[in-house]
Amino acid sequence: MADYKITCCSTADITAEDLSRLGCAYGKYHYIIDGKDYLDSLYTDETPSEFYAKIDAGAMPTTAQVTPEELCAVFEPVLSAGYDLLHIEFSSGLSGGWLSALAAQKIMAEKYPDRKVYVVDSLAASSGYGMLVAQAVELKNGGMGIDELKSWIEENRLNLRHWFYSTNLMHFKRGGRVSGPSAVIGTALKICPVMDVNDEGKLIVREKALGRKKALRSLFEHMREQAQGGSEYSGKCYICHSMMEEDALTLKSMIEKEFPNIDGNVEIYPIGTVIGSHTGPGTVAVFFFSKDKRTK
Repeated sequence: MADYKITCCSTADITAEDLSRLGCAYGKYHYIIDGKDYLDSLYTDETPSEFYAKIDAGAMPTTAQVTPEELCAVFEPVLSAGYDLLHIEFSSGLSGGWLSALAAQKIMAEKYPDRKVYVVDSLAASSGYGMLVAQAVELKNGGMGIDELKSWIEENRLNLRHWFYSTNLMHFKRGGRVSGPSAVIGTALKICPVMDVNDEGKLIVREKALGRKKALRSLFEHMREQAQGGSEYSGKCYICHSMMEEDALTLKSMIEKEFPNIDGNVEIYPIGTVIGSHTGPGTVAVFFFSKDKRTK
């Protein structure tokens, strides 16, 4: 049985060093500012502060998915070296990158008919997607074969919960998730939408919290209610944020106190340039595995 490699994309929003340590090559999504196309470098080319400063100064970045050709360039070195390949892709509910991955899979499967080339829709986003990749690598290193791991991801991906809140409604207005008047009124009243990702991998507003402290508390309570094993939760937990380090650290402290058996540290990451182009500064998210699967 051939050995295999796991690949992903930059929208996993963990560090380039993490992906190198995990042995995962990755495709890079794009973001565009003032007509210039940039590759999502996982902040190896600029810092989060520099990126979000551009938005604060008035830049309105747009994004573009990874192309089939770019993914083929990620897949080919793996396959040509004699490995099978399992690619975990960013949620199909948030990007057309899934279609690029399928196109790249077809091209590579025809070129390397003796290799297994699998593509799995993570139905996950940002550092939650990164957490799923890290979990997959851990299972691979523990001896799980490529077919079993593909099935495990498909069976467990909806147990990966994403809970977000944002203090910046204007960027959600751009994405059509909040109306113009609601964004203006909500901002004036300091209303923070609390969101999750549903069973189709789409971002859904679930609540409206009055202020950051209540929004942060809401994220914590959702984890306390949903985490596998309750306070005995022993899975991974990641947090990400866009220029909200204080809130992220507060949430980390609350979680570590409530869940002393978490697998490793509660990791904190900056929201990457592609996701951050849509959220802007002011977002905090927590990711964990829940006892129940996501719903509509």
